[in-house]
Amino acid sequence: MDRFIAACELDNRIVAAFLGGSYASGTADRYSDLDLYIIISDDAFDDFNANRNDFLHLLGEPIFIEHFNIPNLVFYIFADGTEGELGIGSECEYINIHSGPYDVLVDKKDILAGVEFSYAEPDFIEQAEELRRLIYWFWHDLSHFITAMQRDQLWWAQGQLEGLRRYCINLARMRNNFSDADTGDEPYFKIDKTMQVEQLSALKDTFCPIEERGNA
Repeated sequence: MDRFIAACELDNRIVAAFLGGSYASGTADRYSDLDLYIIISDDAFDDFNANRNDFLHLLGEPIFIEHFNIPNLVFYIFADGTEGELGIGSECEYINIHSGPYDVLVDKKDILAGVEFSYAEPDFIEQAEELRRLIYWFWHDLSHFITAMQRDQLWWAQGQLEGLRRYCINLARMRNNFSDADTGDEPYFKIDKTMQVEQLSALKDTFCPIEERGNA
């Protein structure tokens, strides 16, 4: 944190910087990562974003840097074990780089005074379409599971079973909160805090070893 603040203070391209995530919300534990955000002046944004790895090297020794095709966000791990995300926004368009509580670390132009980063809720029509898609894909992939079992192709069957389970997790999340923005490719993400996991108890029996028929 000290190196981050110092680097932001010295870099004239950086207008402001803040801390987000569990450290800002007061829920961090020893396993929490470090969610850092910087706001770059408009005329320097493209150059900074193209060379953002250079900035990360000022903070520590990176052993992992990846953006996973997510615009203006980079995931990092340093050699000392520090792990986190670096979000980058421009001075004229930064409100969407974060949601929830935050702590101001650097603010050279007072642009963060009174700013609220609200949680973005998915569009109702889009979420309804996601619900329809999940249900239809479940029944489609169930036929693949049945085919795999009939052919004794147990690895394929196990993979299809996991896919079906993920559909159920997503459906349970939407039943618990139809506006759950984390419904999607990572259905298990922080699910223990999102809903009462007892609602998923029926899925416990679907976790099974890969065994030939008659050996169970």
